[in-house]
Amino acid sequence: MRNRNNMIQELESFLKSEGFETSNIYDHGSFDIVARKKLLILLLKTFKNIDSVNEKNAEEMKQLANIFLASPLIIGEKSRNGKLEEGVIYERYDIPTIGIETLKNIIRYKEFPEIIADRGGYFVKIDGNVLRQYRDEYSLSLKDLADLAHVSRATMYKYENGIVKANTETAMLLEEILNTKITIDIDILKPPENDETIKYNKSGEETDYLSKLGYNVVPTNKSPFDAAAKIEESKKNSPLIANIEKNRNEKLLTKMAVPLKDLSLITSSEPVFIINNEKISESLGDIPVIKSWELKEFEKSSELLKLIKERKEN
Repeated sequence: MRNRNNMIQELESFLKSEGFETSNIYDHGSFDIVARKKLLILLLKTFKNIDSVNEKNAEEMKQLANIFLASPLIIGEKSRNGKLEEGVIYERYDIPTIGIETLKNIIRYKEFPEIIADRGGYFVKIDGNVLRQYRDEYSLSLKDLADLAHVSRATMYKYENGIVKANTETAMLLEEILNTKITIDIDILKPPENDETIKYNKSGEETDYLSKLGYNVVPTNKSPFDAAAKIEESKKNSPLIANIEKNRNEKLLTKMAVPLKDLSLITSSEPVFIINNEKISESLGDIPVIKSWELKEFEKSSELLKLIKERKEN
């Protein structure tokens, strides 16, 4: 079996071979690699054992995916129950979790999985419209079809209305009875829709100022930047990714500019330093520097973006 470093290297090599731009590897953060191909952005985290996924890191990963309009994926090798099966989705804290071969089949052949591993076994989502259409064609009532599939009428009603998933055995039996495919392939590369349960945190004076300018702000603990921010309900403006001084010296900040620039190119974000030190120049490693007192004086996000643009061009 692969070790984690082997998995990350294999992932990076595979994605590049399939035409993805990939970031550097950040294996100590809430993600390992960010990869982009056209409009598709993948936020990937790798675990040897997927039961090692930490809830706090998973939440940060989901929030960043929300900011970047990316698809968060956990790639694993095994769980406490054994090796991950190919073509099966194992979720961890609502993040799709799959094996490397499953990802390869999705990317190369557009073979999206339909089986979800959950407590109690393996399940699939039923296409209720197809189920209803073919039930009507065969002139079967809900009870007729339920009896043939050895489930209750109430369960069959829930299948047709997308209320519950079916176990794989029942789904196979229904497909045999109706002589058609009724299960749904799950596009786990589709970016998740905005989830109202994801909370954008406010932490620290600088991030509070960004919030007052209309940004949703995600302070990070396990990423190569201190915060990511995006204008609420704005598709026009790029997200910001920021490093904040936090008493760091200029040498360290300049070193931190490298991953900031790298990730900004993959995610189409605006990299910026927010610094409370008048001795530091207006840029570090080609990344604009905004002083804390300047940020405090802005009344609109457009003023901040204008200054970032000016300092990026100088």
